Amino acid sequence: MLEGLDPEQRAVATALHGPVCVLAGAGTGKTRAITHRIAYGVRAGILPPSSVLAVTFTNRAAGEMRGRLRQLGAVGVQARTFHSAALRQLQYFWPKAIGGSLPRLVDRKIQLVADAAAACRIRLDRGELRDVTAEIEWSKVTQTIPADYASAVAKAGREAPRDPAEISQIYSTYEDLKRERVVIDFEDVLLLTVAVLQDRGDIAEQVRAQYQHFVVDEYQDVSPLQQRLLELWLGDRENLCVVGDASQTIYSFTGATPDHLLDFRTRHPGATVVKLVRDYRSTPQVVHLANGLLAQARGRAADHRLELVSQRPPGPEPVFTEFTDEPAEAEGVARRIRELIDAGTPASGIAVLFRTNAQSETYEQALADAEVPYQLRGAERFFDRPEVRKAIVSLRAAARFGGNDALLDDAPDLPAQVRAVLSGEGWTSQPPAGSGAVRERWESLTALAHLAQDFAAARPGVTLADLVVELDERAGVQHAPTVQGVTLASLHSAKGLEWDAVFLVGVAEGMMPITYAKTDEQIEEERRLLYVGVTRARERLHLSWALSRSPGGRPNRRASRFLRGLRPGSHATAGSGGAAGTGGVERGSFTAAAASPVPSARRRQYTLARCRVCGRTLTDAGEMKLMRCEDCPSEMDEGVYERLREWRADQARRSGQPAFCVFTDKTLLAIAETVPDDEHGLARIPGVGMRKLGRYGADVLAICAGRDVDGDQGQG
Repeated sequence: MLEGLDPEQRAVATALHGPVCVLAGAGTGKTRAITHRIAYGVRAGILPPSSVLAVTFTNRAAGEMRGRLRQLGAVGVQARTFHSAALRQLQYFWPKAIGGSLPRLVDRKIQLVADAAAACRIRLDRGELRDVTAEIEWSKVTQTIPADYASAVAKAGREAPRDPAEISQIYSTYEDLKRERVVIDFEDVLLLTVAVLQDRGDIAEQVRAQYQHFVVDEYQDVSPLQQRLLELWLGDRENLCVVGDASQTIYSFTGATPDHLLDFRTRHPGATVVKLVRDYRSTPQVVHLANGLLAQARGRAADHRLELVSQRPPGPEPVFTEFTDEPAEAEGVARRIRELIDAGTPASGIAVLFRTNAQSETYEQALADAEVPYQLRGAERFFDRPEVRKAIVSLRAAARFGGNDALLDDAPDLPAQVRAVLSGEGWTSQPPAGSGAVRERWESLTALAHLAQDFAAARPGVTLADLVVELDERAGVQHAPTVQGVTLASLHSAKGLEWDAVFLVGVAEGMMPITYAKTDEQIEEERRLLYVGVTRARERLHLSWALSRSPGGRPNRRASRFLRGLRPGSHATAGSGGAAGTGGVERGSFTAAAASPVPSARRRQYTLARCRVCGRTLTDAGEMKLMRCEDCPSEMDEGVYERLREWRADQARRSGQPAFCVFTDKTLLAIAETVPDDEHGLARIPGVGMRKLGRYGADVLAICAGRDVDGDQGQG
């Protein structure tokens, strides 16, 4: 059980008594260490499996932990998120503690918040509605009641998105509405579990009798409410192992705080403390840049930073690239990704990470234009996809009636049986040509085939019925297997993941750190967020920024202050102690024409984007595509728009691509609003481009002119 662990990981695995604090840097094998600790304790007879509760923050992380524990033979150990564990206890004890059935859990509270605001006669736009919802969530995880909201915000130095008195009023009305409608929200699950355990000593003792050993992953992200729940689970015992890294604290806006991790030794003077600093994920070049970022950090978390030591062979230097504008940056990144894929890097091993979700659209368009498959993290969930649902139904039927299925006669083991069933769904061992919907469907089914292979390797002798149970459990917590496609994700949602090649885009002042980060604490959290992004890369790391937001705009931006002293030609901040980076440079006076293998005569010449209604300079990517401000009136020809949508659906069907690879919704809308009458007018619409103009231009212009479209057009 201890073979293959380094000395520090082995120290974690064998520290089975008393409080244990594991300070684990990015890529240092913390999950390996704590799962081996649990499995070693189970094997040694010290940790009865049913007495162990391991908690973490995401369903994916909990699922990964369960899988590793199962591979190590520690069957019966509970690995859950805080909310999942609390909800299970609440459902079990509610009839005894309160009586009746547990109120319905609402998936999304935003509509309830909107109703509460309306009842208070307070108008909120969509952005304000999200902000107020976030404030309510923060209040609840910090155990702040509506009457105390204003003072709590002031004490925390938090900038309220609206008048605190208004938010307090909406928060109070929101709680009233929940009671009237007999529903609870996500945060109530923790609050009510805490209340039950505090008020009912008999129930608390029953829970403590069940769970006697606790492991908490990502402990730097624990909120005050989660910490209180953990204390109630523990009682007066100290059978606790926590794992975390203060340098990866990036969720303080949700109420998370590293204080519980940093104060652990104060609360538990006799704790065993182990530091994991051997980085098995990233090359020395990536690790050097990550260490350099933290060397310039300030504050309490920085005082406890871990100096990582790479255990991998050397790799390429990080690449820093400066672009003229954001569309040029997106095109340059998409082009480099295309080159990596053509050279053999799988699409699933590449990620584009950005600071805000609003940056996604430009990269979606650029990747679609480069015919690069991608997946948006947070988009349609794997187990909700039609082909996955249908395949699981077929697997379930085969598990039940497989003895009478000739298809399975020549399938000697589970992976072969799954491949046979999937072949009945149209799956083949070789991928289809090209990208698009057909390729996406194949990737989804292939992910199921790979999952079956991994499952069989971890548990020899498993049956098709066992796999169906595993798939049902994964679907319940949305623990999806890997799907092919470049990942587009925000830096926050990338936490806990890793890729062979990572493109960190928009690393400019105003975006990294974000404009609204004002205080020293907020600035340092932005630095930690960039650190998290850097440490997602296993081998290749590209950092880029644009001098202006829009084509033709004033080039008044500059690279992020966090890169000073780390990229060539820059100097560390005075007194920061940051180590100078030696990263390679791809100097981007990278104009749109110079960046492309396409002859410059065929490239669209960028000019300043202005609203065609009011004349205002446009900077938002969506507005630039529409060529008008979002708030300016639309003069869309609805007939043209509907015909364009029908034509696009037909093109997507013919080519086996998703519809957005033909034209995005915004591009269709812009075409229907301008109704161009020649190629020059059509080419001026963002999202068209020379390649699509040549392929689809005749069809689109025919639709705009009200003519019939030749069914064979657009396929060349």
